Amino acid sequence: MPSHRWIVSELPAVPPQSAQSAATEIVAGCHRRLRGPYTGVDTVLRAVLPEAVRRWPDLVDFHRVELLYGMPDLADLIGPAPQTLAIESTFEERTRFFGAGMIRCMSQGVVSFLIAHAARLRTAGEPAPHLVLHQVDRAEPTTQEVIALLLRRADPAQLRLTVRTGTGDLPEELHRALERCAERACEVDESSAEPLVRTDEELVRAYVRGDCVSDDPAELRAYREAPPELRAHLHDRRAEELEAAELHPGVRVGALTHHREHGSDPSGAGRTALLAAQRHCVEVGFSAAVIDLGLRGRAVTAPDVHPHDFWEFTHQAAAACIPLGRHEQSMDLYLDVIQRFTDPKVHMMTSYSIAMLHTRFLRPRDHDLALRWQNNAVAIASILPDPADRLTYSVFHDNGLALVEMHRGNLGRALELVESCIARLDAQLTDAQWRLHRSQLLYNRARLLTATDRLDEAYADYSTLVELDPYYTDYLSERARIHRTRGDFDAALADYDRAVDLAPPFPELYYNRGTARVEAGDTKGALADFGYVLEMEPDDLDTRLARAELLLDLEEFEAADADVTAGLTLRPLDPRLLCMRGTVALQCGELDRAREALDAALALDPEYPAALLNRAVVHHEQGRHPDAVTDLTTLLDLIGDDPDVLLNRGIAHQADGRPDLALADYRRALALPGADRTELEALSAECAATG
Repeated sequence: MPSHRWIVSELPAVPPQSAQSAATEIVAGCHRRLRGPYTGVDTVLRAVLPEAVRRWPDLVDFHRVELLYGMPDLADLIGPAPQTLAIESTFEERTRFFGAGMIRCMSQGVVSFLIAHAARLRTAGEPAPHLVLHQVDRAEPTTQEVIALLLRRADPAQLRLTVRTGTGDLPEELHRALERCAERACEVDESSAEPLVRTDEELVRAYVRGDCVSDDPAELRAYREAPPELRAHLHDRRAEELEAAELHPGVRVGALTHHREHGSDPSGAGRTALLAAQRHCVEVGFSAAVIDLGLRGRAVTAPDVHPHDFWEFTHQAAAACIPLGRHEQSMDLYLDVIQRFTDPKVHMMTSYSIAMLHTRFLRPRDHDLALRWQNNAVAIASILPDPADRLTYSVFHDNGLALVEMHRGNLGRALELVESCIARLDAQLTDAQWRLHRSQLLYNRARLLTATDRLDEAYADYSTLVELDPYYTDYLSERARIHRTRGDFDAALADYDRAVDLAPPFPELYYNRGTARVEAGDTKGALADFGYVLEMEPDDLDTRLARAELLLDLEEFEAADADVTAGLTLRPLDPRLLCMRGTVALQCGELDRAREALDAALALDPEYPAALLNRAVVHHEQGRHPDAVTDLTTLLDLIGDDPDVLLNRGIAHQADGRPDLALADYRRALALPGADRTELEALSAECAATG
């Protein structure tokens, strides 16, 4: 049976810089220094897309967004990407930026495309390509993430990978995928060819001309020992060659920045190249690359000579730390620029950023401290000397203040701020100005209207946004939520279906559609959606629980228990999973196993309602009626009067020989809406007869 392979080697590698195809083998170099994020992934796609466009244009079109999002140069093969307000906005007017989470969704879509393409080849009786990926340990984190996903998701019988790395450390996800999904092999040097004799200068020139990705020991030694002025000269020449060619963004992010950074003018040409590359990565959402470029940019920028550039390198790197969970590093960078500079705009924007850290990301959240920082940003914006700056920045920071107030529970104040922002921009700007930020204000108003139960107005705002920016599918998901609140599942599913057609594969989108399909009675569709989420993100416990619950309802007990077991391997102390294990065991009549799991769930969360209810059933079934009463009493104290819980407690009282208490519960339940009157009246009559 074929399997993925992992070759660990200390031998020097000089991989190809573009895809090479021999029969069905595609060989690609992945070193980050070539084209930054997606290096190697782009070369694989360039090898397979021409055939895919010719034979299966529907498949390419379905994945168009994610194929082009981080690799826009592929448009020469498959046509342009759909446009959004964010993409169309200038860098100065961009107020919506994405990060590592968005890139992961795009990467999942790329992986889905490659797997589906391989499956179509196999269906046509043709072999799928074998991907041979070099220098994966030197790849940029985005490429490493794609490779990890491919290893885990791709069946090697249909799409096989050979991954070549050195002996150093790898990112956790990639290392885990290689350990679990690939056969490991060590490479042995069996070459008998005499090495090419080259002078030290020839070695240095070859190393630089190859964009410094070779790990040939002779080239590395010669480069390190070469005179600094020769190295700088060679880097300058290579940078000029690259700039003279038609460069796609990846080369500007990878090779060009490296050569300019190590050329004769790192603080001039190097700083300029790094700043342009960082801005590109900010616009796309390559968080890891933004941090890398920002820290490198700070290193070549004198803050007293180029303060704005130093601030931009720092500010963007700090913001990119957040989606990667590096919150302390983010705060350190923000505090660094506040300490260095007295420029009001620097303090204004940094105060906003620190406020967002406190109100959105740091644990525990501190909304009051966020308010202090955001008030500072608002105050500075209100006294900026330029009227245009004063308007746009005041609106931006009042919108930030509204978010803080929303988190503090002041929904009315938050809505008042957002509506004031909208009115001020509408009064002073043309329709074409700041379109993206105005759409965000409308989005924030819609969310606040939803939170205050003004659903008709929220629905109207979401509908406006859907027409304004159809490929930003959060609006469709939010409108679907309103449909579900109203009980209109057909309309909700129509919005979810449209979002799925337009968007990359967001796990949350498929999860939400799956839960809506459950409510609409489409169990097959729900299982398909939940299955796709778990194929992409097997650690998603909410989806695993949702699927286990659906399988339980379908009386597919083994499958439900398998989902619970898979979840418990990741979180053995999760009370929800333990409760579900107990519930499955209860449905299977395994009462001792059910009680053990429910006891464990309640030991972790003594007030978990579902566990209390199900353990009460186990107690009752095993004749421990007083224990059942105790659990149901605790449950009623938590949730208030509930006719079904009162019915069950009455049954437990009755079984325990307490018809008076049972009758009291039955009568109390009969006074509540939704009560099962027929059963309650019959049981009440039994109690009255025995009493």
